[in-house]
Amino acid sequence: MPQRETTVSFECRTSGPRRHYFSGPLLLDVLRAAEPMFDPAERKDRLRFLISVLGRDGHRAVLSWGEIDPDFGGTAALLAVSMDCRGLDDEGPHLVMPGDRCGGRHISQVTDIRVYADDRLWD
Repeated sequence: MPQRETTVSFECRTSGPRRHYFSGPLLLDVLRAAEPMFDPAERKDRLRFLISVLGRDGHRAVLSWGEIDPDFGGTAALLAVSMDCRGLDDEGPHLVMPGDRCGGRHISQVTDIRVYADDRLWD
């Protein structure tokens, strides 16, 4: 899977500005490899899918597929396997959302990623 690199800056109220360099695959590439069940007859079917990312500390972020799909929002969300040139093998990957001002959707030590169709969530 292709690796991407990005530098992100967070402006946190409690700890001040932070800047980190991350590398790893795009979250979209990881999810596509899992082959979600989109309806090929419906061009926008993937827009009804939600992604839940959970960290070891219980912090969770929920994204829409449209946010990370280049045909729609196109955010280059990263599932980082290294931070500041240090591997994250012992900790686990991090979800990195470039463009988030305070890093609220940055998930450290990802333990679970799930993709849901909105009609399955709200039954």
